[in-house]
Amino acid sequence: MIDTKAFYDTLIEKNMDFFTGVPDSLLANICACIKQNAPDDRNIIAANEGNAVGIACGYHIATGRYGVVYMQNSGEGNAVNPLLSIADEEVYSIPLLLLIGWRGEPGTKDEPQHKKQGKVTLALLEAMGIEYEILEDDYVPQIDRAVRYMQACSKPFAIVVRKGTFSPYKTDKAKSDYPLSREDALKFVLDSIPEEDFIVSTTGKTSREIFEIREARGQSHSGDFLTVGGMGHTSSIALGMSLGTKKNVYCIDGDGSFIMHMGAFAINADKAGANFKYILNNNGAHESVGGQPTVGFKIDIPAILKAVGFQHVMTAETPEEITAAMEQLAKVRLGALIIYTHQGSRDDLGRPTVSPAENKKAMMERFL
Repeated sequence: MIDTKAFYDTLIEKNMDFFTGVPDSLLANICACIKQNAPDDRNIIAANEGNAVGIACGYHIATGRYGVVYMQNSGEGNAVNPLLSIADEEVYSIPLLLLIGWRGEPGTKDEPQHKKQGKVTLALLEAMGIEYEILEDDYVPQIDRAVRYMQACSKPFAIVVRKGTFSPYKTDKAKSDYPLSREDALKFVLDSIPEEDFIVSTTGKTSREIFEIREARGQSHSGDFLTVGGMGHTSSIALGMSLGTKKNVYCIDGDGSFIMHMGAFAINADKAGANFKYILNNNGAHESVGGQPTVGFKIDIPAILKAVGFQHVMTAETPEEITAAMEQLAKVRLGALIIYTHQGSRDDLGRPTVSPAENKKAMMERFL
């Protein structure tokens, strides 16, 4: 196991003191270390991984230094475009260091959404012509090689990180004074959604909590599409679903997901019918991957939704406000509800016991 602070200090010693990316549970300890030790203007938690690559490219152009871009391997998909159309040696030839958490590594146990990503992680880097090292305990020579390569070739270099590589590092989680946890808020939301309607819930703990609430109540899961992967695409799935049915489709999203692909909401507002219902839990954090902050508490999400065309945007913090807003949401077209909650989840929070394919099949049987 690598001492997390020593690894961070090594990067700083090599003049790599600018960080940007999207937090990952596998990289939670190094992300926490960066958050605690790097100045705010030297650690940019990006909207998505492609955004982070672009930021690192701009930083290199302005300074000649190498940015460090951290991400889960699922984020390779978001990063492909700027890596190949901006940073690649046949375009601008911009060096940067990728720090990639290897979820779903072959031979390890992981969640279903990580299996294919894990199999193709290294192959994707190879297809893009990006040199890489799999991080080892004796990591200093690997960092030295990365620096020499970036200096000589002016190209990105990747460090791939296995599960359990970094030592524990205390996380300073985003804090708020809102009275409800996300799970408590979800109980009141589910109370207000008729059994015949459908739910599309965002990846991470939101979907896990919805599954557990249904289990505790002895309710069916067939109306709930639990989006286990594809962060940021929950509302797009819900839009497509709403266009194929007359039933109400409730999208239950999170602030990290909303921010990751915010442009989708202009399309949602333009194309959605009266049966598209949007609910966003805002706890100001990427809680499912370690509690790193988002800009959810810094931006005016209701104003953003109104600006792109949502006509009825409500906010809630208490059970009474949630219940009243849900009643109104059911009646209006282009409605949205933002629920403000604090961070925190149960230590014994489980995971869905049905596979994604089983989840899809059960929902389609209800539709068709």
